[in-house]
Amino acid sequence: MAKRIAPTSPLTLEQLCSSKEIIVSTGSGGVGKTTTAAALGAVAATHLGVKVLVLTVDPAKRLASALGLEQFGNVETRVPAEAFAEAGVNPQGELWAAMLDTKQSWDDLIKLHAPDAVTRDAILANPLYQNITGKFIQSHDYVAMERLYEIHNSGRYDLIVVDTPPTRNALDFLDAPERMADFFSSRLLRWLIAPYKSRVVGLASKPFYLIADRILGTQFLEDIAEFFVLFQSMYDGFVERASAVTALLGSSQTSFLVISTLEVSPVREAEFFLEVLAERRYHVGALILNKVLPEFLMSRDGGDAARMMTKQADDLAVAVAPTLVGDAVSGQATEQVEKHLTHILTEVGSSFLNYQVVARREAEQRSELSSSPELTLSVPYFEEDIHSLAGLLQLGEKIWR
Repeated sequence: MAKRIAPTSPLTLEQLCSSKEIIVSTGSGGVGKTTTAAALGAVAATHLGVKVLVLTVDPAKRLASALGLEQFGNVETRVPAEAFAEAGVNPQGELWAAMLDTKQSWDDLIKLHAPDAVTRDAILANPLYQNITGKFIQSHDYVAMERLYEIHNSGRYDLIVVDTPPTRNALDFLDAPERMADFFSSRLLRWLIAPYKSRVVGLASKPFYLIADRILGTQFLEDIAEFFVLFQSMYDGFVERASAVTALLGSSQTSFLVISTLEVSPVREAEFFLEVLAERRYHVGALILNKVLPEFLMSRDGGDAARMMTKQADDLAVAVAPTLVGDAVSGQATEQVEKHLTHILTEVGSSFLNYQVVARREAEQRSELSSSPELTLSVPYFEEDIHSLAGLLQLGEKIWR
């Protein structure tokens, strides 16, 4: 295992990844959150000489093709050395990837927490088990936190980069352990299982069960009750693990990245999530802004040149046209070229000035947002969509040092 830098305030993502064991990538949908998480994992494996896992809990299966894998799932899969070789890189460490399989993770969870083999088998065989665990409130989010905790506790990886669901759902991801524990002690759960544990229905609750029985059927209620009676036998294990997961998120081993673009809606989401993380005293390592316009657009000299281009487009076109058409071309043809050049020069100059306004607005937004996290990084527009390991590494290098 590589030697880690002391967890002081990091000045770069390289230092952040060297000092932390879990990096949680958060942000709204469509801002490049998944791509950034994969890029960070790839560049960390390349430079740090450590074993890195990129764990996605976002149902969208976008990582596989970018990492050169046909597919991957609940079991961690190593990105082959050949994929790095094709990208022209010889990594010092290893890159692995996994995508949460909710059903398989729940099965593993039941096997872990069940007090005995009889209870375990009864839960797994319950006719409602698959449907309930698939649609249960906080099911996906809770089991994702369990999976993260299990993998981190195993010590198999030096660094785990977690790709979370979009921002508002990511709050469910963070709250899932506590909410699951609350559910096990809730009044609703007690109502559901009380008559089947005691076989006695009180006068106050009898109308509820009579109506439910007519609507849902006796067998359905019994299946639900049996399932939750068995499930409640694992209460202590769930609550204990929920506390451990919450503690892990707030520990010095974990840091959060907030990913955004500078569009209005994603910026609001980023501000919202930065506030939530600050309230919970979670460590925010960096704010990463994707698809940012290049700095040269804010150049004063560039703006002056663009204004001159638009104002003097006719004169510039007259001066340049002869060099483009040559002496053998008729005067009428030259005039046509001059008209086209005038239009092109005017459009180019105007477009530059319009982009300059947007770039300056972005700079102001970056300045406002950068007051919260320790590190604010900008990623420029890429000419092509990132769909390969080479592209991920290129993005990663932009933010690494």
